[in-house]
Amino acid sequence: MPRLTRRDLAVASLTLAVVFVLPGATTFAPVKPKLELTPSKNAALTSAAFDWEQLTVKPTKVGAVRKVCQGPTPTLDELEIHITTLNKGEAAHAPHAHADEELLIVKDGTVEALVNGAWVKLGAGSIIFQASCIEHAIRNAGETPATYHVIKWNSPGMLRQLAEAKAAAKASSAPVAK
Repeated sequence: MPRLTRRDLAVASLTLAVVFVLPGATTFAPVKPKLELTPSKNAALTSAAFDWEQLTVKPTKVGAVRKVCQGPTPTLDELEIHITTLNKGEAAHAPHAHADEELLIVKDGTVEALVNGAWVKLGAGSIIFQASCIEHAIRNAGETPATYHVIKWNSPGMLRQLAEAKAAAKASSAPVAK
């Protein structure tokens, strides 16, 4: 049988103290983050489920749109979710930039997305992140309709800053991003 050294005994004693003594002597309370909520005229969105079959389909010039929700949340000035279907060869809009950030998830079909100045071809299941104030666009690059989900948000204070910038621009007649 090997001999125990002082080091072995010290390590064993420390291990026993950590395992059996410290948990009883210390209590860990979860820390709740302090949220600074931006006041809104609309009630904050709450947890919800949206049934695909229950969403209203509105035809557009380029395909169709299903509006899911739009409004403030406890942590965002605004969250907007919608689903767009583009007919063959159609684009949702010309390349543009805005303050919102967007996440697009391709449901069906093939799209080309303008991401960081380059067109990228993507199929079903692909995800596109469009950062704030970066020019972007999306178009149907396939032979069938292309459908994608859009999750778009405004971080706290962004809508207020945008409104202030628009008011200042109107006063000086300078153009401002949408």
